Amino acid sequence: MDPILIVEDEAAIADLIALTLEHAGWPCRIARDGQTAADYIETGRWSLILLDIMLPGFDGYELKQYIADETPVIFLTARIAVADRVKGLRMGAQDYICKPFEPEELVARVEGVLRRTGRGNTVLQAFGVVLDPVARRVRKNGTDVFLTPREYDLLEVFLRNRGVTLYRDALFERVWGEMPEDGSRTLDLHVQRLRKKLGWHNEIKTLYKIGYLLEEGSP
Repeated sequence: MDPILIVEDEAAIADLIALTLEHAGWPCRIARDGQTAADYIETGRWSLILLDIMLPGFDGYELKQYIADETPVIFLTARIAVADRVKGLRMGAQDYICKPFEPEELVARVEGVLRRTGRGNTVLQAFGVVLDPVARRVRKNGTDVFLTPREYDLLEVFLRNRGVTLYRDALFERVWGEMPEDGSRTLDLHVQRLRKKLGWHNEIKTLYKIGYLLEEGSP
């Protein structure tokens, strides 16, 4: 998979974005000004470009004109006016995220754009389990593991967020879209079934009254 280019002049924000996305399984590269970003855009191949608007040198709108139409772009900016969002989308951006944002939201938006544009094809793996997002296939030590659609979606969220605390509300939003009628019981049952099917009795940690966490460990 080609890396994700992060064009962001605030070092702390750029580093947080890179750390969040790399935890989710996507390689990243950072450009902190418009000229550097333009050079990277012209000479590199990118799965996705996260593009701030207010930058030293070229601004984000100018940089968008350097980007090939087939490369998806998400504008990431503190500008919250409707006119700014409309302008970015009309220029061909796939999404527009306003700062500040939660890491879970960023990952979900990136996942959505990569999936819609056919670029979310990185194979994910942990503790002998390999998940192929394109084929929606899961294998454990070379043997197919049959999961329900919800179990598969839950596993993908865990694999893209190894070592990250996943709050219960965030898991419901990412996997179900809303809180199911039987609430926490549904999530707990799905996690129990994943543990059993994958043999992950200790790898998925329960964080009491908070959520769950998939240990980092070895691939």
